Amino acid sequence: MAASGDIELKDLEQQILEEFDPAEDECRIEVPLAQTDNKEASPDKDEEEEEESGSRDEQARFPVLVRTLQLIRGWARRRVGPSPEPDALLTRLKIADPSLPDEFAAEETNEGSDGTGTSTRSPWLLNPASNFVYRWLFVVTLAVQYNAWMIIARAVFEELQTEYLALWLTLDYVCDAIYIVDMVFRFRTGYLCEGLPVKDLKKLRNHYVMSSGFALDVLSLLPLDIFYIATGPNAVALRLPRLFKLHRQFTFFAKTESRTSKPNVLRVSRLILFIMLIIHWNACIYFAISDSMGLASDSWVYPGPIQANDTSWHSLTRKYVYSLYWSTQILTTIGELPSPQTDSQYVFVIFDFLVGVLVFATIVGNVTYTISNMNAARNEFQDRMDGIKQYMHSRSVSKDMEDKVIKWFDYLWTANYSLDEQQALDSLPDKLKADVAIYAHLRTLNRVDIFKECEPGLLVELVLKLKLQVFSPGDYICRKGDVGKEMFIVKSGKLQVMADDGVTELASLTTGSYFGEISILNLGGVGNRRTATVRAVGYSHLFSLAKRDLLDVLTEYPDAKKKLEEQGRRILIKDGLLREEDEEEDHQVTYAKDVLSRVEAIEREMMKLTAKLASLQGEFNSSQMKLKQRLTSLEKKTVQVPTKR
Repeated sequence: MAASGDIELKDLEQQILEEFDPAEDECRIEVPLAQTDNKEASPDKDEEEEEESGSRDEQARFPVLVRTLQLIRGWARRRVGPSPEPDALLTRLKIADPSLPDEFAAEETNEGSDGTGTSTRSPWLLNPASNFVYRWLFVVTLAVQYNAWMIIARAVFEELQTEYLALWLTLDYVCDAIYIVDMVFRFRTGYLCEGLPVKDLKKLRNHYVMSSGFALDVLSLLPLDIFYIATGPNAVALRLPRLFKLHRQFTFFAKTESRTSKPNVLRVSRLILFIMLIIHWNACIYFAISDSMGLASDSWVYPGPIQANDTSWHSLTRKYVYSLYWSTQILTTIGELPSPQTDSQYVFVIFDFLVGVLVFATIVGNVTYTISNMNAARNEFQDRMDGIKQYMHSRSVSKDMEDKVIKWFDYLWTANYSLDEQQALDSLPDKLKADVAIYAHLRTLNRVDIFKECEPGLLVELVLKLKLQVFSPGDYICRKGDVGKEMFIVKSGKLQVMADDGVTELASLTTGSYFGEISILNLGGVGNRRTATVRAVGYSHLFSLAKRDLLDVLTEYPDAKKKLEEQGRRILIKDGLLREEDEEEDHQVTYAKDVLSRVEAIEREMMKLTAKLASLQGEFNSSQMKLKQRLTSLEKKTVQVPTKR
């Protein structure tokens, strides 16, 4: 928002500068000031200055306006603070900013055949996915909700309409203005065709006119208010066509559901809103029927005049609350109500019962669905934990171990690590999956030394193969001498590198540290064995990278493999696990392996070429044989001469 506001201020400032050059204006102001100091100035010039002073003062206002805009822009920058610099890792990986550019933004083009060109600006358009359109939909939804609630209420309860007539007329025409502006915006709202933004105004107009929303928008603005001249402003029923705009609030709810992080709360709130609106309309219809039949004319209608001594029954509040109470009871089929007395009352009650059944079924179905979705993650997690508990109980696992496993599960749920990241990202393509993973673990990746200089493609492939593991306090991640099958990167927590006695702490590992790469690279001197014992101090989150995955990736990036091997050798030499002679031998062995692998690769290519050559030779022999057969056939036909009788 701050960046867009800054850009708008720059555009406005540039437009003013183009129309009125502040340098020229200042010169125009300074010239007369300089001349007034000159004692030899002629009276004619003084008169001209007085005549032109008014126009010059008018022109001098525009530089002041420009300076004011500059001050406002500087104040906005100080309030918002400096824009954050792009992350070095994201810049090196050439990962695009997740905030998508506005495809429908106005563009400047240069036109003209004289070589200079004239700068023209494309017409303004609205991006349907922009925040502005979303906020505007919220404003339209407020106007729609006002009409949906108040039109029927004002039409039924006369006191409500007459006592606040000026307020209602003001709000009515404010909502009408919102409806009109919404139609104008929709003529300028872009859309995507085959993935590309459509900016042609004629196509946008046709797209909107041919849609069903255009017909509903036109019906919602039928100018029936003109009949107020004959009926008076209390005929609120003339505004019922405004309810055709309800489709816009459905669009707003759909956009909100896709934007919010708590869709279940939104679904419940939306359900309650619609149910309350149905109850409200039913209450108003009940009071309208009671008023048309006569209040207190029988036991079914509103019992207002019966309570003659209690004036509260004649108040607007009591009328609406009692009608709302009656409507709620009959639609929810809760409680007993007086029986209908006339046929029309029976028909209305039957219809209400049917609506009540549908409302009740809707409530039960939606609430059940929402609650099941809200607890889906917890239920799945609980099922996994119950399965582990049942397994430990059937295998007679000790109580201490069972408590440790349960505490581990509890920590996963409390720390929001119960979600399977791989399963959650499987629906995304690999490129987008890698971008999401890098953004999610950017803080950790920035602290890992081996990732700071590696190739961007290598880092992307490695991130896709990282798997998160959580270790409990006191767990041994690896022990010295074990076969290494994976390397680890510390995401959070603290680890201890233990001595051979299992008590002395040699070093500590924190966020960004990594270990285990030596054993999975099979370096000389240690092979594939762990060179140290590492233990978790508290609950620790580690990324694991399997040996097979790492070697598969390094096969495509030999330079990164050599760099990682050199780094591992330096660590082994420093710890005394690898001598320089062994390093030389290892270099020779590595060189021999590289030569052997290259020779094997050449042999494989030669075998492929030999097979391809044999295939081509076979095709050539076959085509040559067919050609000979055709030539022989043609020769026979040529030698044979037809005999004449």
